[in-house]
Amino acid sequence: MNIVVCVKYVPDAQAERTFNASDNTTDRENVDGLLSELDEYAVEEALKIVEAGEGEVTVLTVGPDAAADAIKKALQMGAAKGVHVNDDAIHGSDAVATSLVLAEAIKKLGDVDLVVTGMASTDGTMGVVPAMLAERLGLPAVTYASELTVEGSTATIRRDGDASTQTITATLPALVSVTDQINEPRYPSFKGIMAAKKKPVESWSLADLGVDASQVGLDAAWTKVDSFSARPPRTQGEIVADEGDGGAKLAAFLTERKFV
Repeated sequence: MNIVVCVKYVPDAQAERTFNASDNTTDRENVDGLLSELDEYAVEEALKIVEAGEGEVTVLTVGPDAAADAIKKALQMGAAKGVHVNDDAIHGSDAVATSLVLAEAIKKLGDVDLVVTGMASTDGTMGVVPAMLAERLGLPAVTYASELTVEGSTATIRRDGDASTQTITATLPALVSVTDQINEPRYPSFKGIMAAKKKPVESWSLADLGVDASQVGLDAAWTKVDSFSARPPRTQGEIVADEGDGGAKLAAFLTERKFV
């Protein structure tokens, strides 16, 4: 079974994140980056499927030079090879353009049985790329999987909602997005880290995919950041002295701020 996992290189959520003043795009140069945590679950699930049968996992990412680190982490976890779509014209692309580039890259890879993604990226958190990508590829999309089973030519997922659980099946090839409840991603072992150095990683440009630069980038984006401002500093909290009426004062405080 040939599985493609789409991953993203994102700014570290623990770092102080901001935007570029020149074009209001996410600043990815002055902050540490890493493989999106939610994508680790997708990599782990793909590896589990292959380890239970046969086949290989290819990791695909779209991004600048530093995005190669996301592929490297996935290779250290156990993926067989990686593909990095890297082109200056992609800078500022939104979800629509990203899904286009990913779709063309997957088509170039040839026969793919299963495409696996995380449920969203930890920087944009839109969660729409999996559905867009499935539409472009003409694949059934089974999203937000808390459990995934692949048997023969059928993929079955369990989707957990607030009030109910759904079981959904799809005929392969298909696209599946997984949640952070589906597994526990493995840590790369020393053996895996060393083996990753010898695994192949291809680098493709937009020209390699037959994608015109006018279809991607900030000028083609359907969504943009108009403006941004720094979060105001936290102010000192209010101390309520309990003189027998502390409960009433606390209730009044919460009511005034419409917390209750």
